Amino acid sequence: MQDSKPVVNPYLIVILGVVCTSFASIFTRLATAPPLVIAFYRLFMTVLLLTPFLLFSSGIGELKSMSRRDLALASLSGAFLAVHFTVWITSLRYTSIASSTVLVTLQPIFVISLGYLFLKEKISTAGGLGGAIALAGSILIGFGDFRIGGQALLGDLLAFSGAFFVAVYVLIGRSLRSRLSLLPYVFVVYGTAVLFLLLFNLLTGTPLYPYPPRDWLWFFALAVVPTIFGHTVFNWALRYVKAALVSVSILGEPVGATLLGILFFREIPGMIQVLGGLAVISGLTVFLLKENA
Repeated sequence: MQDSKPVVNPYLIVILGVVCTSFASIFTRLATAPPLVIAFYRLFMTVLLLTPFLLFSSGIGELKSMSRRDLALASLSGAFLAVHFTVWITSLRYTSIASSTVLVTLQPIFVISLGYLFLKEKISTAGGLGGAIALAGSILIGFGDFRIGGQALLGDLLAFSGAFFVAVYVLIGRSLRSRLSLLPYVFVVYGTAVLFLLLFNLLTGTPLYPYPPRDWLWFFALAVVPTIFGHTVFNWALRYVKAALVSVSILGEPVGATLLGILFFREIPGMIQVLGGLAVISGLTVFLLKENA
């Protein structure tokens, strides 16, 4: 993942990231550990896996010379990422994969509006229409599963709050990645998130061990697939494309997560969800083509 010149089309890389992040809700559901523990080990293992690459690259020098302002902003990004993982993973305990994934991927609402205000990033009218179609399709996927009252409502609210927290994380990344290389940036972000998640676990008295061997497998899978090949890929792309493009592309995640939910949990979508999936794919196609024009 070199930063100087992209050797592959960033838009294709974003699609790869969407596919990989689709596995996050599946691996999380398969783990039996508490949400805070899952979030902690997901990022802790990610940091462990990335450390050798940082140490044996020029990134270690850049990390040491990072300005206080950039270090503070990257750390803030990590704090928002930690809170995002906490509320989103918790939401999966109370609501379905479809509802949780759809609500947390409503982040374009925040990214596009805040990106325009703070980064002056605009999108074309046609691209905006495609994004709106994808957003509507995303809502349709979870529509039949939204339930009012009780634990499901709590899960839905947690997932939606996760959309705001991840939106801020994406926007800070877009701002910093224009001048910071990938590895130093994500190392600070993920490392800060690990410290916050460790603190959350300690404050809530959540034990970090012991857990079944299979849980450790899912922690590792979460680190590799949706984090390194998902979040890290998105952070790589933020140097080359608008924050809105990365954010809207993530709307494809509910489609992938729903398909995987059929395979792993036999959560069969209805006709409305199928139509929603087609709308997401159509809207994303329009958005990517127009914004890449």
